[in-house]
Amino acid sequence: MTKTEAKERIEKLKKAVNRHRYLYHVLDKQEISEGALDALKKELFDLEQQFPELVTPDSPTQRVGGKPLKGFLKVRHEVRGRAVRMNSLNDAFSEDDMRAWVERLEKYLGHEISPRKSAPALSLPKGKPAMFYCDLKMDGLAIELVYRNGVLVRAATRGDGETGEDVTQNVKTIEAIPLRLEGEDVPDEVVIRGEAVLTKKEFARINREQEKLGEKTYANPRNIAAGSIRQLDPKITAGRKLDFYAWGIPAAGEDDRGHFKRFPTHESEYEAFRTWGFKTNGIGRAARTLEDVFAFHEEVKKKREHIAFEVDGIVVFVNDSALFARAGIIGKAPRAGIAYKFAAREATTVVEDIIVQVGRTGVLTPVAVMRPVNVGGTTVSRATLHNADEIGRLGLKIGDTVIISRAGDVIPQVTKVLTELRTGKEKTFRMPAHCPVDGSPVVRDGVAYRCASKTCGAKHREQLYHFVSRLAFDIRGLGPQIIDRFLDEGLITDAADIFALAEGDIAGLPQFGEKSAENIVREIREKKRTTLPRFLYALGILHVGEETALALARTIHHSPLTTHQPNDVLKVFHKMSLEDLQKIPDIGPIVAESIYQWFHEARNEKLIEKLDAIGVRIKASAEGGSSSGGQSSKLKAFTFVLTGTLASMSRDEAKAKIRALGGDVSESVSKKTSYVVAGSEPGSKYENAKRLGVIILSEVEFLKLLT
Repeated sequence: MTKTEAKERIEKLKKAVNRHRYLYHVLDKQEISEGALDALKKELFDLEQQFPELVTPDSPTQRVGGKPLKGFLKVRHEVRGRAVRMNSLNDAFSEDDMRAWVERLEKYLGHEISPRKSAPALSLPKGKPAMFYCDLKMDGLAIELVYRNGVLVRAATRGDGETGEDVTQNVKTIEAIPLRLEGEDVPDEVVIRGEAVLTKKEFARINREQEKLGEKTYANPRNIAAGSIRQLDPKITAGRKLDFYAWGIPAAGEDDRGHFKRFPTHESEYEAFRTWGFKTNGIGRAARTLEDVFAFHEEVKKKREHIAFEVDGIVVFVNDSALFARAGIIGKAPRAGIAYKFAAREATTVVEDIIVQVGRTGVLTPVAVMRPVNVGGTTVSRATLHNADEIGRLGLKIGDTVIISRAGDVIPQVTKVLTELRTGKEKTFRMPAHCPVDGSPVVRDGVAYRCASKTCGAKHREQLYHFVSRLAFDIRGLGPQIIDRFLDEGLITDAADIFALAEGDIAGLPQFGEKSAENIVREIREKKRTTLPRFLYALGILHVGEETALALARTIHHSPLTTHQPNDVLKVFHKMSLEDLQKIPDIGPIVAESIYQWFHEARNEKLIEKLDAIGVRIKASAEGGSSSGGQSSKLKAFTFVLTGTLASMSRDEAKAKIRALGGDVSESVSKKTSYVVAGSEPGSKYENAKRLGVIILSEVEFLKLLT
C-alpha cells in the first residue's frame, strides 16, 4: 500500500471508528459488534504503525472514550490532586501480536524484561517478582472510586479519560462495592479502579422481565451495566443487581515513591483489594514468561462459557509497578499493559472480488472472495452470498469493507457493508448472462439463477472428482461428498479454488469442525507439488488416461523448456502442432485433436494460469521414465497392456514393476504392443490381442518375465 492509499484509508477508518465509538461509549448503542469495531481499530493502529507520520491528534488511537453524557456532574480523574488519566488498553489478537508488544516495550526501555524460554509459572528466584500479571478482560463499564479516610466519597465513569461523570449515588447501590474499607492498614486517600459488570444470570432475568412487559430485550450485559450506572434514579440501578471487580490503583505520577513502596507490584494491589473488602477475579495470577501468559489465555478461553460474566480475553500488565510507570504512555494507552483478546466472532475485511460458482444442479451462487481475516479463531477467505437478491439486500459492491460474522461453528457470513469506508472505486456486481462452466445461457428460476444446460452441474462435479482422485492430485479425504458440499456452499468454483481453501472456510460446515478442517487444508497444501504425469492426468482432457499422460510427460520432460510451473506446461503445448502430438507414441489423430483443442481453449488456459498463481508446482523429473535410476532395463523397448485382475499384485504395482525394468505400459492394444498381460475376467483388450496376434501372457508367465 502506498502512502497516499494509506492516508485515504486512515481517514476513512478514523471517521468510522469515531462514529461507532461515540455510539458505544456515549449513547450506549451499537450498530456493529465490539469484535468488528476492534478489527477496524486494529487495522487503523497497524497502518499508523507502518506510517507513523500519518498519526494525528484526532485519531481514535490517541483517545480513550467519548464525551460524558449530560445529566451528571463532570469530575476530573486525579490522584491526590494530580491529574491521572483513566486510560484504556491497546489490543492484541495473537501470540505474534503479544511478542511484538514485548519487543516494542523492551526497545523503549532499552533492556530485556522477559525470559525467552518457557518455565513453570512463578518458578522464580527468591524475592524476585513475576514479570507479568494476568487477569480477565471483563466486558463491563470501567469505574473509578475515591476513598478518603476509608470512606467512599466519589465514583466516576471513564468518560473521555480525563473527565468522567459523577455516578456516586448509583454506585453506592452495588453491594460488591464497600462503603467503608475494611482492615487497619487503609490509606488516608486512595483511588481504586475496577469494572462494573452484569452477570449472565442477571442478564437473562432482566430480559425475561422485558419480554413479560412486552418491551425490547437488551443486546448484551455490557449495555445494561452502562445504562444502569447512568440512570438518574438510583432505585433503577439498585434493581439491576450489578457486580464489581477491582483491578488497579493508579499512582500520582512516575515519581510517586510512596505508592511504589507500598504497592511494588500489580499483584500486591490485588492482595490489598481483598484485604479492604473488594472482590477480585480469583482466576487471575502472575506469570513469568510469555509462554505462561499464553497458557493462561488458553485456560481462560476454555473456561469462558462457565465464567459468571462476559469476558472477551485477558489483560496483561508488567507486574513491576515502577517499571510499569517508567514505560509511560503511547498515544493514550500504557506501554506496559495490553488486552490479549480472544478471536473475535466478527471482524472486518475487504471484498476483493465476487465470483460465481456452479453447483451440482447447475445453480449459480455468488461468492465473496475476501482479504483473509481471522474470525472466531480461524482464517476465512470466502463467504457465500447465496443469491443476487442477498447482494442487493446488503448493497454490496466489489471493493467494499464488510463485517464477517462467525458464531460458534456457523459458516462465515457477510452481515453488513460499511458504506462510510467507500472510496468511489467500488464496482457493482451483476450475475453473468452465460454459465462460466460451459457457456450456456443463464436463466432466472425464482431467486436462483441456473445454467440452461441440464448436464452442466453433473459434468462440472465429475471433473472435480477426477482432479482430486488417486491417480491425479491424490488429495486424501476430499471425496465426492465433500466436493459436493464445497460446491453447494460456494467454496469452490474450479479445481484451482481447492488450493485456496482456508480452515475457517470449512470449519463451519455441518459435520465438520476445526480439527477436520485443519486436516483437509494440510493435505491440500501438501499436494500442491505433484509429478508431471499426475498433473496432466488431473486436467481431465478427453481421451487422456494415465498412460497417455505419462507419454506426454516423457515428451515434455525431454523438451528444452523447464516444467516446474503449470504455465511452463501451457507454453509447451501452445508450441506443439497436431503433427507434433501425433509423433508421440500411442497418440493418434483423435487423441491429438483432443489435447490440442483443450490447451487452446480460453477457459482451460485460465485454469492453468490460476493453478500457477495459487502456487501449484510440478516436480522437475517425469514420473516413471523409460529408465529408473540405474535399475535393470531388461524390458526396454517392450510395451505392455494389462487387462483383468491380477492375484499377486494390483494393476498399479504391475505397472510400476514394468516401468522399473525399463518397459512401457499402454492403455490400448495395437500392432506395436509387445505383450498383453491377462488376469482373471479380462476385458475387450484380451479379444483385441487375439485378433491382432499379440502375445498374451498369463499372470504366472508375467511374473517369470519380471524375475
